This record gives sequence, structure tokens and C-alpha cells, in this order.
Amino acid sequence: MTADWPQNIGGKPNAYWFLNMPAFVPVMFELTVFFAAHLMCWSYFAVNKLYPGAKAQNPDPRTTDDHFLMEVELEGKETDLTKKLQELGALEISKVEA
Repeated sequence: MTADWPQNIGGKPNAYWFLNMPAFVPVMFELTVFFAAHLMCWSYFAVNKLYPGAKAQNPDPRTTDDHFLMEVELEGKETDLTKKLQELGALEISKVEA
């Protein structure tokens, strides 16, 4: 197609790569966006250890049933926080040392 009967199809010359290259710029841009989005997704899963076979990072296994968990880092008086949580209707308050 480039030697015996050269044809110009769609306004694009076919003999030289550098003459055809501008037609591939939008394609390469879209592929860059596509791969960036997918790599971002996979890196998010890897950083947060959400890949298949990862050990669950649940501090209390009962939270998956019908309970909610609130984890609070405490600096100061423990009694004030415990009293406030009991006023708000906490069912159980437990202390875990880091």
C-alpha cells in the first residue's frame, strides 16, 4: 500500500511513521488516563491492605453483626469520657492499651 499503489486514506499518509504520529496523540492520551485510573485503584487496594487473602483488621469481630464501634484516642481523664459515652447510650465501654 505504500510502495506499489500508494493511497491516502482519510487524509493520513501511510509511508512514514512520523507523518502518522499526530493521529495517535488522542489515543495515547486516553490510554494514559485509562492506565493511571486503574493503577490508582490497585495502589489504593495495596496501601489499605484490601487485596484478596489479607488478614481482617477489625478490632472487634462483633461489629460485623449488628453493633457499631467507636475507637477514641484518649488524652486526659478517662472518667469524663466514660461518663459522657454512658449518657449518650453506649452499651459497652472497654479500654484497650496500645
